[in-house]
Amino acid sequence: MFTDRNDTDNYATDKSAWEMIVPFLPQDKRIWSPFFCDGKMKQHFAELGFDIIHDDKDFFAYEPPEWDIIIDNPPFSNIKQVADRLLILDKPFIIVARSNLIITKWFRRKFKEHLQIIIPDKSPTFSHLTHPVNGYVPPFGVFFYAWKMELPQNMILL
Repeated sequence: MFTDRNDTDNYATDKSAWEMIVPFLPQDKRIWSPFFCDGKMKQHFAELGFDIIHDDKDFFAYEPPEWDIIIDNPPFSNIKQVADRLLILDKPFIIVARSNLIITKWFRRKFKEHLQIIIPDKSPTFSHLTHPVNGYVPPFGVFFYAWKMELPQNMILL
């Protein structure tokens, strides 16, 4: 959780956004959702038919014992550090991030191999942890970035 670091990182992804990518999530894999925020990911994914690991632990210091893929919305202000940790973990993931992340040189270099993108047909909505406004749509585009997920295409337009 990053609530003390940057107030702008305290946005939880609404369930409707996760519904968009359910067809791309394997039912036989154990999902770890490490970025706690409001803690509702476990409930959202249970309603979508998944049992996930979602505890209020430090992503940089903790790793659950048995998991297969990460699905989550990491804090945007720490995206470089998150990316470094994702590479160290070396397991498949789908993360929500700003659409302009794909044009950053550092991101392309790190994830060039096995990178796939899911582009939603409508903007995902978010809720702020301390200033709840349900259905907040950011003023920038948001993509789902997948790595080592073996999706049917490298770019999927929903």
